[in-house]
Amino acid sequence: MQAAIDEARQGRQEGGIPIGSVLMRDGKVVARGRNKRVQENNPIKHGEMDALFNAGRQRTYRDTVLYTTLMPCYMCAGTIVQFKIPKVVVGEDRTFGESREFLESHGVEVVILDLPECVQMMTDFIRDEPTLWNEDIME
Repeated sequence: MQAAIDEARQGRQEGGIPIGSVLMRDGKVVARGRNKRVQENNPIKHGEMDALFNAGRQRTYRDTVLYTTLMPCYMCAGTIVQFKIPKVVVGEDRTFGESREFLESHGVEVVILDLPECVQMMTDFIRDEPTLWNEDIME
């Protein structure tokens, strides 16, 4: 999870949204990513999508775990289900938690760590950048 937090912090330093994600297999990092909607002017470059993009082609995802600092949105959750990623470890779901039931209903194990660091990072961002946050969640 620390690698995902590092990605989120890097994204914020770049002027983006502080959400990071890491794809793991057998305890090793396969790929890292962060929300780059602002940096790349790309509405699909959420943290989870960036990590999966950076992973490139994989024979299977059924033996991976996706770590993400914030509960995935429905777009990212749909990709997790489509790729049959069996487990998602989430830093926090207080500030955004819509997709948990969807993921679990498709057999994905969801582990919520409720890390104060992740909660604070998002709370600060939403307070400081409400317009950008609302754009990210399409409000």
